[in-house]
Amino acid sequence: MKMKQFAVIGLGRFGSSLATELINEGLEVLGIDRDEEAVDEMADVLTHAIVADSTEEETLRSIGIRNFDCAIVAIGDDIQASIMTAILLKDMGVKMVVAKALSVLHGKVLERLGVDRVIYPERDMGIRVAHQLVNPNLLDYIELSKDYTIAELSVPKCLNGKTLKELDPRAKYGCSVVAINKKNGVIIAPTATDVLNERDVMVIIGTNEQIESFEEELVGT
Repeated sequence: MKMKQFAVIGLGRFGSSLATELINEGLEVLGIDRDEEAVDEMADVLTHAIVADSTEEETLRSIGIRNFDCAIVAIGDDIQASIMTAILLKDMGVKMVVAKALSVLHGKVLERLGVDRVIYPERDMGIRVAHQLVNPNLLDYIELSKDYTIAELSVPKCLNGKTLKELDPRAKYGCSVVAINKKNGVIIAPTATDVLNERDVMVIIGTNEQIESFEEELVGT
């Protein structure tokens, strides 16, 4: 079942950007922050925005936080407040709790608390930018786990007109093309006979090493 109601706790740069994007997706978003000025800035953007201290259990109960499909702890610089908020959200039975980690240690603590998903915005963005600088064909890069990656690669001119069978990334590199984004639509689970055209976008899944080998091959051709 698709999540519809989100609570974003912490309306700094990351929290406000995330909350705005959720609104743009047509979802209901409650914004919470201790800073009245931050709340005022987002009041006209979000479904609701309130000034509140998320480390106070009674405050969260009065908001009805456990009724939200997902609560995102986006507190920017107060690790103690982040951890306390995450503990309360889990104890109160919020269906899904996502939290921003400020460091690896902070992230490990959040994981131990049972947070459903820990995100590292600065680290992840740094990884993406680094990969994009090294490989101009790389459009996006998402680490699914410690070992597996999903990447979007632009088809270079040298592969124009080639079929997936000719490219054969699974046999050569161990990674798989799971989709091809073309001008006229997306091909999900493409077959060996599907033809690549310059500037198509291949969605590839594999281990980090497999993706890197495939990227290097594209750069070298």
